[in-house]
Amino acid sequence: MSAGLNLAQLEAVNHLGGPCLVLAGAGSGKTRVITHKIGRLINAGLAADRIAAITFTNKAAAEMRERAKQLIGRDARKVLICTFHALGVKLLREDGASLGLKKNFSILDTDDITSILKDCGGTTDANTARAWQWTISGWKSGGLHSSQCLAQAKDDEERVAATIMARYEERLTAYQSVDFDDLISLPLKLLRDHAEVRERWQQKMGHVLVDEYQDTNATQYDLLKLLVGDRARLTAVGDDDQSIYGWRGATLDNLKKLPQDFPELKIIKLEQNYRSTSAILRAANAVIGLNPKLFPKTLWSDLGEGEPVRVVDADNEDHEADRAVARIQSLQAESQYKEWRHFAILYRANHMARPFEQSLRRAQIPYKVSGGQSFFDKAEIRDLCAWLRILVNNNDDPAFMRAATTPKRGIGHTTLQQLGNFATQYKLSLFEALFSHSLAAALPARAVATLHEFGRAVNDLEYRARHTVGHEDAKKFLDEWLKDIAYEQHLNDTEDNEKIAAARWANVIDFCDWVAGRCGGQIEDGAGVNTERERKTLLEVVQTIALISTLSEREKDEDVVTLSTLHASKGLEWPHVVLVGVNEGLLPFKLEEASMDLPAEAVAQRLEEERRLMYVGITRAQRTLAVSWLKRRKKGRESVPGIPSRFIKEMALDENTVKEDPREKLRALRAEFAQRASDQAAIKAAETP
Repeated sequence: MSAGLNLAQLEAVNHLGGPCLVLAGAGSGKTRVITHKIGRLINAGLAADRIAAITFTNKAAAEMRERAKQLIGRDARKVLICTFHALGVKLLREDGASLGLKKNFSILDTDDITSILKDCGGTTDANTARAWQWTISGWKSGGLHSSQCLAQAKDDEERVAATIMARYEERLTAYQSVDFDDLISLPLKLLRDHAEVRERWQQKMGHVLVDEYQDTNATQYDLLKLLVGDRARLTAVGDDDQSIYGWRGATLDNLKKLPQDFPELKIIKLEQNYRSTSAILRAANAVIGLNPKLFPKTLWSDLGEGEPVRVVDADNEDHEADRAVARIQSLQAESQYKEWRHFAILYRANHMARPFEQSLRRAQIPYKVSGGQSFFDKAEIRDLCAWLRILVNNNDDPAFMRAATTPKRGIGHTTLQQLGNFATQYKLSLFEALFSHSLAAALPARAVATLHEFGRAVNDLEYRARHTVGHEDAKKFLDEWLKDIAYEQHLNDTEDNEKIAAARWANVIDFCDWVAGRCGGQIEDGAGVNTERERKTLLEVVQTIALISTLSEREKDEDVVTLSTLHASKGLEWPHVVLVGVNEGLLPFKLEEASMDLPAEAVAQRLEEERRLMYVGITRAQRTLAVSWLKRRKKGRESVPGIPSRFIKEMALDENTVKEDPREKLRALRAEFAQRASDQAAIKAAETP
């Protein structure tokens, strides 16, 4: 089982007696170490259901699950491989009653939270509500509740946010709902305040492995400590050089604390890189070497020297895009990597994608923008999720509001407002208020009848969903439900464009197939092979849907060029990478402006994180890397002189490395002339009567 592991990887896999920190450099095989260690633990006699492997994204968890299955076989299904938030859900579903939570609590999404905060703050401005949301999320990630935030508030703005946070906490309790921050903070509270629950979970967790450990925040670290207890059966796998999420609470302090909190900690470095050539790694090591080090390491590779790293300058954003596309065309024509999926263009911020999209379209090259709108953020999917959420938790008022009005069923905003006033007066959820004997005195008889009809429909669906088990039954249930609520007709009535309505209906069918597939039983995969999955009720599956917040788990490996932010590229790799917009003010991002408002230490920390971001970008490349910067760049509506990023100089490239390949330059010029000719032809055609 340990065949193919190098000595450092073997040491990490075989260290079973205590806490272990695996410092896994980029491309050093960390997922391989985690899956092999799971197998080693099982071979050593630890039951598979007492092992937990925790990561940060659904996609990473799915990949780890698949690789564990290939290595270990059927036992892999018993290992708890999940995200931090999914672990939080598991803890709260099983023991949340100790905190006053019912098993069927709802998980609110971002739009629900914005809507509630607008109501709590008495505003209609979504931007104001989102600002409160960001502040409250930061406080929650730090383990604070509203009374602490109010006591510590530094100014009127923070006092207002803390007051709204208190109202928001009350609403969450009333709705029997939690937000994503609660999925970490509430399990922490559960384990910290309830000794019997803590001891039971510590007994259950024979060994906990944590992937991307450098991305943990303070609350997640405290939760981990309580989960592993004094026996400290813990393997943390991470890389301080890839810590790029400080803006969302991730802290390198968690790496510093490990040796202090676990004195017997074994530290193992993985420095052999299996991804990139020596030329690429030399540039990466040179950049990151300027950051202060918690645990110094140097990546190396035996894949050979490879192509030199190219640095390319461009006149402006459009010129840069054309040059990047010309480079991709040149490499695609001449290298062994002929598929478009072998190429990626990486940038610091989402707004930088537009010129590259335009240039790729002109060249008729297929592409995708990574981190675009999530499938689950589409209006039609949010409509269906609202219906499914109300089946699981009748007290979920935001879901009630959406389901009751989509598709239209005669329940208007006036009726909902009257029902809301009644529910508030008697401290009931909207669904509870709907069946109150006193409602008839508060609302017109016709409105009450319509509400009762909706309530009976929800109760009937909930009963049927509870007894719907497996893929085939779930598919039948969902098809009948869509007909009952006439959702396809709703899309056709509300969408002027038939093609758009058809595309939205296709999304609905795709979503229902996805939900039914998660109910298990005999499932046919894309290759026409039947596989057996654990059978679940539709209601059990619905409880997990709110956790799937991105499209990543559903993405197919399409043959397209990837456009991605550096943050979204972490964990991915491509044979050929073009890193664009590497200018001061873009990467590092607005450091000059920050230096006027922040203390010197904070500015230094910002620079260090931006340097780590550059390092992440460089280490995405397997065979070739080009880095481009702008001579002039857009800043607002103006064009200003561009300064190459300090990180380009820090790569310490030789003069002969920096020069452009003349073939790329020739191809770029050809593309430029072809575009000019096309533009002139279009102008002439437009002027011709």
